[in-house]
Amino acid sequence: MLELINVSKRIGNDVHIRDVSLELLPGSLNVLLGATLSGKTSLMRLMAGLESPSTGEIRFNGVNVRGIPVQKRDVAMVYQQFINYPSLTVYENIASPLRVAGLDKATIKRRVHEAADLLRLGDYLQRLPADLSGGQQQRTALARALVKQAKLVLLDEPLANLDYKLREELRRELPAIFAKTGAILVYASTEPTEALLLGGNTATLHEGGITQFGPAIKVFQRPVDLQTARIFSDPPLNTLPVSKQGAELRCDDLVMMLPPQAAHAAHLPDGHYTLAIRPWHLLLDVPQQMTQKQTTYARMNAHVEVTEITGSETYVHVRLQGAQTQRWVALVHGVKDLPAESPLRLAIDPAQIYLFDSQGKRCLAPTQREDV
Repeated sequence: MLELINVSKRIGNDVHIRDVSLELLPGSLNVLLGATLSGKTSLMRLMAGLESPSTGEIRFNGVNVRGIPVQKRDVAMVYQQFINYPSLTVYENIASPLRVAGLDKATIKRRVHEAADLLRLGDYLQRLPADLSGGQQQRTALARALVKQAKLVLLDEPLANLDYKLREELRRELPAIFAKTGAILVYASTEPTEALLLGGNTATLHEGGITQFGPAIKVFQRPVDLQTARIFSDPPLNTLPVSKQGAELRCDDLVMMLPPQAAHAAHLPDGHYTLAIRPWHLLLDVPQQMTQKQTTYARMNAHVEVTEITGSETYVHVRLQGAQTQRWVALVHGVKDLPAESPLRLAIDPAQIYLFDSQGKRCLAPTQREDV
């Protein structure tokens, strides 16, 4: 088990990691999710022993590893920018940690070929890195981490530079590949979708601190605060300041009744809150296409700013009509080619909203299970 206990990292007056505590179990997959510069790489470097914490402890299987050099730790790390020895063949690159460990030739050969087969490198073992594509070089770096059979494997956005098809394949395969070794797998990502696809646990990071940690689907569906919800949302979370009075929420032309399923929400103190809704829970208000239930949804007036058509889906970016300039995005199925500045109305299901208080703490989550 890897334990981080109140770990912080400061360089001068800059705080890179802020009071982080985590427990990661053997065989677990753990995603560090956050924007660029949120602290993911800094936290991994602390886990690996490449840097020492300014405060706190890092324990591996109960032993404080502070002061133990990275070479003596059972850890492997792969960066987004692949690192291979340019003068060594793919075979020798993969075999390098095994040679350092002093393993016999037969064991090295077996492990190298096993890792190469898993990562589809068998045909390239005698090539130099310069003769490989970027994806093949990254797979070589991954194979070197796999063959080491380390108890802690750190992958820092390892698939970011790969083509779409290979990235999707490795997202499915990597967790199973490393789980066979019983290793603790830590995977850094900026993409909420990737965290959900990988599964396992997710820690959301913001400005060097962890806002929430737990099973990925739980963190996604039940973020503890507005910051976590924003980190774990792509396309961006739509938010709106609202005032609550009794069971009613208001902002400009929006009037919404709190969902009857959330009886406790009616007892929240009246005052100012932040309403949030995910883009795929917004509907374009086309009366003739509305079901009887949907005709009871709350409505908002908006103007189209731009549409982005992907083929199967369309992102409709809108500017809400009201005293405050608010820009939202709706994700709708199919092709919706809407002219810029054309007016439209958005329909909102009260059962799919989040509500956060003035401190950003979640007060209300969707009362129905979200589609993910």
